Amino acid sequence: MTSTKHPTGRIRRINTSLLLSYLVISFVIVIILYPIMWTIGASFNPGNSLISTSMIPSKATLEHYQALFQNEGSLQYLKWFKNSIFVSVSTMILSTLSVTFTAYAFSRFRFTGRKNGLMMFMLLQMIPQFSALIAIFVLGQMLGLINNHLFLVFIYVGGQIPMNTYLMKGYFDTIPLSLDESAKIDGASPTRILLNILIPLAKPMLSVVAINGFTGPLGDFALSSVVLRNVESYTLPLGLYQLVTNPMTASYTKFAAGSILISVPVVIIFLLFQDNFVSGLTAGGTKG
Repeated sequence: MTSTKHPTGRIRRINTSLLLSYLVISFVIVIILYPIMWTIGASFNPGNSLISTSMIPSKATLEHYQALFQNEGSLQYLKWFKNSIFVSVSTMILSTLSVTFTAYAFSRFRFTGRKNGLMMFMLLQMIPQFSALIAIFVLGQMLGLINNHLFLVFIYVGGQIPMNTYLMKGYFDTIPLSLDESAKIDGASPTRILLNILIPLAKPMLSVVAINGFTGPLGDFALSSVVLRNVESYTLPLGLYQLVTNPMTASYTKFAAGSILISVPVVIIFLLFQDNFVSGLTAGGTKG
């Protein structure tokens, strides 16, 4: 007679591994969702203090959301919201365009200084953002561009080019050169090859670059606080910070309401690019 071995121990090990995985995932989800749910609850709580706030308010109110759009006193939420959208959308468009053409040049052409250029991009990624704050402020003063949103946009675009160029170049490198050669035989120019062949195939990575270009400026405080010194030119992070700087007039519940509203454009952008964004992240992690 032959004895049969039951894989009971193996099944138990698999179940234990799955259980631990689910526990870790659940713990991470709780860590992520708790501050979000708490902020949402605080935005509907009456009053201005955080002491009496709760995640599920007993008397929910919309007064904080209404106050944001009434522009009372120094509170200019609509103006700040408009400034943030302008800076974020402009950065997204310019960054995506510049990164696309730069990555195309590094991926498809061999020219003098190509390797040095790629090495320079790598070195620029190692320099922390804060190290350039003083230089940016001095440059803005010399050129008279303090409180200028376009100046801030160009700073954001320049900061995003190195990393995003590496991502886009890595994706372009995975597209077969035979497609370019076939198009050249048909008389297509390099620009036409980029626009009609590579860009349609690179939509996932373009979505990643576009979302990075939009969300980065929308939540930035350090650079915008250096360039924007006038209340009317503030973006949302600077404007919301003014709500809690004065201990006597601080409104943390109103700050929570403003924080929830600032996430709406981000959610919309993610929904628009959701499918391509996930594909682009996967491709960037496996192909780059």
